[in-house]
Amino acid sequence: MKVSIVTISFNQAEFLEKAILSVLNQDYLDVEYIVVDPGSTDGSREIIEKYRDRINHIIYESDEGPADGLNKGFAAATGEIYGYLNADDILLPTTVSHFVKYFYSSDADVISGHGYIIDRGGNITGKTFSHKFDPVAYAYGACVLIQQSTFFKAEWFKKVGGFNKSNRASWDGELCFDMAMQGAKFKRISGFWSGFRLYAESITGSGEFQDKANQVLLRHARQLNIEGLNSTMMKRWYWLKVRLFDPALIMQKMIAIWKRNEYKKFD
Repeated sequence: MKVSIVTISFNQAEFLEKAILSVLNQDYLDVEYIVVDPGSTDGSREIIEKYRDRINHIIYESDEGPADGLNKGFAAATGEIYGYLNADDILLPTTVSHFVKYFYSSDADVISGHGYIIDRGGNITGKTFSHKFDPVAYAYGACVLIQQSTFFKAEWFKKVGGFNKSNRASWDGELCFDMAMQGAKFKRISGFWSGFRLYAESITGSGEFQDKANQVLLRHARQLNIEGLNSTMMKRWYWLKVRLFDPALIMQKMIAIWKRNEYKKFD
């Protein structure tokens, strides 16, 4: 089973090499790696060229944003399973092989695990969890999947037409929402399989696109014919439902607390 992984890189030279190596050093052999750079000027392309003989496809083309760049990358992919990793994030060495086992042993179309939160220097500052994906809970902002620890079947990516390139804030969440609305089967697995780097300049760390992300959720709510999306009571209900009525998630969090000192530094 071939796994295609895309990294989009734009002026992330500070972290890019670690991201690239985390994919190239996977213990699973059948990985197709694609790196997309629309025009970095900070030395990123020199880093990419350093590993040209180990990267399957390098795409140097301008794009209309991250979602468009990812679509360009996956257009070159030939794997049965897709995943993508931002240039400032990292995969654990056994991530791909672990997910492949689950794709072989289940009928899931989208599989997600949990992840570590790391800072600029690679120090682990916390853990972040994927929920059971529910489109309604997602529209209420109560349900998330850890993108770096999520893989999906290529056929479903193609079925929904890939990423919405006009979405500049939550293209990953919209992809999962679209697949769920088309009937894709989601599965969540235990364990922490990636490092999600959170720092002041990162998109999530800055909060720069929160308003745009909220507009996307409003659009999804209209698709679901949901009324009262801004209701504080409903938001709290779905938040509680997703987090407190999920025994597997509670158990995973308890184990995470018990093993809180298992790692101190990720990279």
